[in-house]
Amino acid sequence: MILCDSAPLLTITDSAAAKVKALVLAQGNPSLKLRVYIVGGGCSGFQYGFKLDSEINIDDTIVDIAPISLVVSELSIPYLQGAVVDYVENLQGAQFVVKNPNAESTCGCGSSFALKECRR
Repeated sequence: MILCDSAPLLTITDSAAAKVKALVLAQGNPSLKLRVYIVGGGCSGFQYGFKLDSEINIDDTIVDIAPISLVVSELSIPYLQGAVVDYVENLQGAQFVVKNPNAESTCGCGSSFALKECRR
C-alpha cells in the first residue's frame, strides 16, 4: 500500500494521553503501552482496536509521545499514517477514537471505516 502523504505515523491528544497514563498507573505496570491496530470487519470494512500491551513484536513501531508510548504493527501503519488518537466522554459513553485522514467513509458509530484510494 502506498501512503498518501508523509504525515507523522500517529499523534495523540492530551485527553487520550492522560487516559492512557491513568490506565497504566491503575494497572501498576509502567511497561504497558497503548497498542493501536486495524482489523478487517465492521460495517465499513476495517475496525480500530486498542489494548494495553507490554509485548513488543519485531515488526512493531513504537511511537513515544511523552508521557506515554503507542505501539503499531507494520501491517497497521499504512492505515493509520497521519491519524490522531483521541479519548472522548459523551452521552454515548467513553472511548478512544481515531481521526483518520485515510478514511473515506465511516459507519454511524465511528468504529469502522473504509480507506480512500491514494492517487499519485
